[in-house]
Amino acid sequence: MRRCLDERQQRFLALADKVLPAFTERAALHDRENTFPFDNYGDLRDAGLLRLTVPEELGGLGAGQEEMLLVLERLASADGATALSYAMHVAPLGSWALTWRRTGAPPLAQVLQLAGQDRLVLAAIASEMGTSNLFVDAKTTATRVEGGYRITGRKNFGTNSAVASMWATTARYDDPDNGPRLLILLADPSAPGVSIEQTWDTLGMRATQSNDVVFDGMFVPEHGVVQSIPVGHFDAQVLETIICWTAPSFGAVYTGIAAGALEWTLGQIRRKGLENDPRIQDAVADVEIMLEVNRSVLERHAAEVSSHRLIDQLTVQEGLSRCAFVKNVCTNNAAAIMTRLLDVVGGAAYMRGQPFERMWRDVQAGLVMPINNRTGKELIGASSLGIAVAPVAAPQMPGTPPAGVEGRTR
Repeated sequence: MRRCLDERQQRFLALADKVLPAFTERAALHDRENTFPFDNYGDLRDAGLLRLTVPEELGGLGAGQEEMLLVLERLASADGATALSYAMHVAPLGSWALTWRRTGAPPLAQVLQLAGQDRLVLAAIASEMGTSNLFVDAKTTATRVEGGYRITGRKNFGTNSAVASMWATTARYDDPDNGPRLLILLADPSAPGVSIEQTWDTLGMRATQSNDVVFDGMFVPEHGVVQSIPVGHFDAQVLETIICWTAPSFGAVYTGIAAGALEWTLGQIRRKGLENDPRIQDAVADVEIMLEVNRSVLERHAAEVSSHRLIDQLTVQEGLSRCAFVKNVCTNNAAAIMTRLLDVVGGAAYMRGQPFERMWRDVQAGLVMPINNRTGKELIGASSLGIAVAPVAAPQMPGTPPAGVEGRTR
């Protein structure tokens, strides 16, 4: 279905359209060879898209969340793995930009200015086996030393770690005075005590190269700690600056992959002259409806985040539930779309030489990414019934990240 977009949205999508031909051409090779798309990042930089969500007055393009989601969907229609990696950079910048507009915090301005000069690439390296990805605890540990902390542990699903010059990560610190705390840290990936283990050999999203990250006594200075939360607690700042942005960005990426699969399928239908087949029309209608549901959900979420209503009018747990709803509606629908399109595509869907097969594999990753269906339903069900899943951390002054190191793309 044709979309109704304003002039500003069309301008941002035109930037994405500049890189789509190259992304489409390279996607199969990076998937097959299990390699990171460094060349795509060069294209993103040249198109100005690494500065997408940085405020204009700090050198960026000034896109808000809704516009970011549109761009992510469009990029994912060509290459889901690149779009997912890129989301780990552009979403944090968007959340920091929104916070900077409210607070004017100089450290945030410094980071955003670096990004506005294409000198910073971000990655969120927080996932661990056996943790919920709701930022309530970590197995990675922090040990207090003079001037900061030593970080030891292993993270998995290190998406964008291959290219990022600043990592946001988490560690548990057993504070002798205040009890166990979850620290949210910003780290330099080139620091001593950091290594990436090549563990990424997966069904789909292969080009993200989301390898394991190992911290072996990596030093993080005191100013690198941007948040300290009691272990086992939900936190309003984490909701606002992390989950409110990552959850819809995941939803947009998988929506985009499904939209790309539909476009490819429509081409096959026209090539075979099957446009008038009522069974084909029925399948296409089902897919269009699911895509429009996803887009409506994402648009509403972006409006609630940008207006601050999601934070002001809901409890932290209700806000988390809202984010889980958005992500899971989008990823579940994307997987359902691929299955429905199988009825149209037939045996070509099984052929490695066709993009549909890669898209089908990539979409499956959305079902296991945070916030997954099981955790999401627990949050939604408990919130509806008025049951607190976890206590909420007491409010504190927002932490702000220090200046980062210059970005690298190789």
